[in-house]
Amino acid sequence: MVHGWILLDKPSGMFSRSAGGRVARMVGAKTFGHIGTLDPMASGVLPIALGAATKMIPFIEDFSDGKKEYLFSLKFGFETDSLDITGTEISRTDIIPEETQVISVLPELVGEIEQVPPVYSAIHIDGRRAYELARSGKEIDIPARKIKIYSLEYTGKTEDSWGFKVVCSRGTYVRALARDIAKLCETVASVDMIRRTQTNGFDIKSTVKLDFLENMFNNGADFKEILKSIDFGLGDIPVLNLDDKSTDFYKHGGFIKIDAPDGIRRVYNGKDFVGIGVLADGVLRPKRTI
Repeated sequence: MVHGWILLDKPSGMFSRSAGGRVARMVGAKTFGHIGTLDPMASGVLPIALGAATKMIPFIEDFSDGKKEYLFSLKFGFETDSLDITGTEISRTDIIPEETQVISVLPELVGEIEQVPPVYSAIHIDGRRAYELARSGKEIDIPARKIKIYSLEYTGKTEDSWGFKVVCSRGTYVRALARDIAKLCETVASVDMIRRTQTNGFDIKSTVKLDFLENMFNNGADFKEILKSIDFGLGDIPVLNLDDKSTDFYKHGGFIKIDAPDGIRRVYNGKDFVGIGVLADGVLRPKRTI
C-alpha cells in the first residue's frame, strides 16, 4: 500500500475530494485525505495524504502557522449568490470604482477582522452545511467569525478583471473578501479566479499537475519519485529518537520514560518515522503510530 504525500496543483472545475480520489486511484492508495478544501472553481496547492499519511493531517493543521496565500481576481458591477462567476446573478450596478479608491480601502481589511462566510460554504448551520440549505431555497443567517488578514495587495487590472494577492489565516473565504472589498467601494463584485499558492507551509513550487500524474500513470512510471514521506510537513514538531527495543515497546502501546520537557514529539527509530507521541511528566505516550 502507498503511504505519503502528493502535493497537487488542483485544476479549476474540480472538487477537492474528487481530485484526491483520482490521485489515490492512480497511485494505488486505499485511503486518502487532504488539507484545506478548495472551491471547485479554485486552483492551486492541495496537499493530498495517502495511506498512513492521513494520520498526520491533524498535526500539520495544528502545528503549522495556518497561513494561506491566494491570488484572486474579481469583476465589479454584479454579485452572484455564490459570490463567484459560477453562481446566479442577484445584483447589478453601473458603479465601477477607480483604482485609487480600491487601493485606499484595502488597509481596512488587514488585521484581525470579522468576516461573514458566503451562504454557499461548508459552514454548519443547525447541523447542516450552509450550501445545502442555500440550494434548498432556505434563508440563512450565517454569523460573522474572526479571521486574520496578514497582507492584502492590489496586483493590477486586465480589462475588467481586478487582481489581488492575500495572505490570510485558516477559515478565510476569498469570495467573501472580494464581496467586502466591493462593499467598501460602495458597489458589488464577484470573483472570477482563485489560486492558492501556499497553505500550511506547502508551496505551489513543490506541486505537480493532475495531467502530469495521469501521464505517469498511463506510462507505468514509478510514483515514488514524487511521493513525499509520511512525516513531510511536520518540521515544526521536535524530534525524539528511540532505540530498537524501546521502539518495539512503544509501537505496541507502551509508555517510555524519558527525561525531557513536556510536549508533542515526532518519534523516530534512526531514520524511520514511528509516529507522534506526547511527553508528559517524563513519560512518552503514543498518540499516532505508523
